[in-house]
Amino acid sequence: MDDLGSRISYMVLERGVTVFSSDGEQLGSVVEVRRDVATDIFDGIVFAMTAGFARHRFVDAPEVGEIYERGVILRIDAAAAAELPAPRDIA
Repeated sequence: MDDLGSRISYMVLERGVTVFSSDGEQLGSVVEVRRDVATDIFDGIVFAMTAGFARHRFVDAPEVGEIYERGVILRIDAAAAAELPAPRDIA
């Protein structure tokens, strides 16, 4: 992984930031950050998979490890990330 920049809050995470698995594999890029508006709690990230067809996957907040300016590192490996569900809807 290249320099990912400074750690940031999910609230300023931008679309297009690269998503990595815990084992360092580049998985895709952020499409949407989800939060519960009523409680303002981070819910997870929708990202577009790099491999295969343009598939979107949802990763729940507990599986999101660290968020940086230029990268998100998940707490799950690439094999587990490949099994993530599709989001229910995409903004």
